[in-house]
Amino acid sequence: MTCARNDAVRLVPQTDFHGPELTFDFPGLRIGVAEYEEGPTGCTVFHLPPGGGACAVDVRGGSPGTIGSAYEWTHAICFAGGSLYGLEATCGVAAEMMAMRGHTVGWDEIELVIGGIIYDFGPRENSIYPDRELGRAALRSAREGVFPLGARGAGRSATVGKTFSFEEGEASGQGGAFRRLGETRVAVFTIVNAFGAIVDRSGTVVRGHRDPERGTRTPLVEALEARLPKAAPGNTTLTVVVTNQSLDRRSLRQLAVQVHASLARAIQPFHALVDGDVLCAVTTGEVENEELTATSLGVVASELAWDAVLASAPE
Repeated sequence: MTCARNDAVRLVPQTDFHGPELTFDFPGLRIGVAEYEEGPTGCTVFHLPPGGGACAVDVRGGSPGTIGSAYEWTHAICFAGGSLYGLEATCGVAAEMMAMRGHTVGWDEIELVIGGIIYDFGPRENSIYPDRELGRAALRSAREGVFPLGARGAGRSATVGKTFSFEEGEASGQGGAFRRLGETRVAVFTIVNAFGAIVDRSGTVVRGHRDPERGTRTPLVEALEARLPKAAPGNTTLTVVVTNQSLDRRSLRQLAVQVHASLARAIQPFHALVDGDVLCAVTTGEVENEELTATSLGVVASELAWDAVLASAPE
């Protein structure tokens, strides 16, 4: 039996979805989601306001997959399933942005796109991945103020809590959270396909590490004391932190590190050898809020990141 693949199946991008979603108020930030149901797999595109924004990319874990992670400025970010092959969707986003501006190729007109991928082949038995056309479709469908939650976009076939075996993992997806502090806006969006389990603020495992026979979820330390884990490969958490608060280069870089480190509270264990965790911190630099320090912004964004992780697996 031939495995379904991109060049042997007529793939039609799906861009219209129903279900839980986050509504937020961040003028100019447009988010597009596209999927191939035949995978199922998908990609999620964050199209920044005109002109783009300064960015800092924090790459952790032992198995990352990125493109453009050295950029200090970006116009869009594309997260996708399909492991390494899903990076093609990022190139599709860049191609569509080129088409939207009339195919101009001046040095100062080329728009930069950062890409990150998750390994989502585990739950499915085919090789279909988010390709160039899916990336283009996601960008064309982008709109302001709405972010689909759960098993959508890049999180379509995401799973979490595979520390002890893939069978003990559970479906997850993409989550988001937003807050406004005066004129400062900050939003966090994440694709959770983690080796570790999702933990709430009471310390309870809410997704992953699930005993298939008993239907119960076990805390990490308790489970480790009972048995040794099997390192299931193919895990990654991809996160975007975007704010309109003006930040210098050093502060933006530290925001990325601070928020990324904070995710270890929500995902346990985190940054493992078999994880490829990536966080992109972006500022559009539109607001000067002297009452909000960069460190305080990091605290707020870190709490939003925890909220976003919890929102990735809505019941």
